[in-house]
Amino acid sequence: MKQPNFDHVARIYRWAEYLSLGPLLQRTRTHFLPQLTHRHHVLALGDGDGRFLACLLHQNRSLQAVAVDTSAKMLYLLSNRCHAVMSHDTNRLRVWNGSALSVTPAKETDLITTHFFLDCLTQPEVDALTRNLASTLQPGTLWLLSDFGQPHPRLLRPLATLYIRALYLAFRILTGLRVTHLPDPQSSLRAAGFKLTARHEILYGLIYTEIWRYQ
Repeated sequence: MKQPNFDHVARIYRWAEYLSLGPLLQRTRTHFLPQLTHRHHVLALGDGDGRFLACLLHQNRSLQAVAVDTSAKMLYLLSNRCHAVMSHDTNRLRVWNGSALSVTPAKETDLITTHFFLDCLTQPEVDALTRNLASTLQPGTLWLLSDFGQPHPRLLRPLATLYIRALYLAFRILTGLRVTHLPDPQSSLRAAGFKLTARHEILYGLIYTEIWRYQ
């Protein structure tokens, strides 16, 4: 499958996000920040323009970060935003322009983040990603996940389905993304040896964030 090109939306990504759900996506990303103060090495996959990672690096002044993205323009924006909060300590951030499916985490990695990223992958890709990363992780590593889901009230699900389909269509037009359905990352994480420890929902579960711990 041809890789989507998110370079085309890098500059407008933040404003397009605000037009769709205002500040709710960023609130979702940062909800569990207070629980990450004791992490030391983060692997950030598909963090987009870096708004979450900049907050994380600003909160934790000793954190080392590796950011991975297929979009060079997204990584450029991420680097600039993160360097602004790190002042002169820019060695705390490394970026890699490539696919998350090809990443091998450093042995000291104790936090993985995927915010509104796994929905750009197929179910087999999410299965492979979680399995491959888990094979190199130490027990106690956290995985912070934020994404879209189906709301709990059944009456809202048709509207949510239309909304999610519209998002996929827009990204297909703008980036060439071929994925059309939300994967089930929870089943992948459980199969890879992770246990859910915390969950927060907004809009009855249309968007959510979770912390998973590797056993």
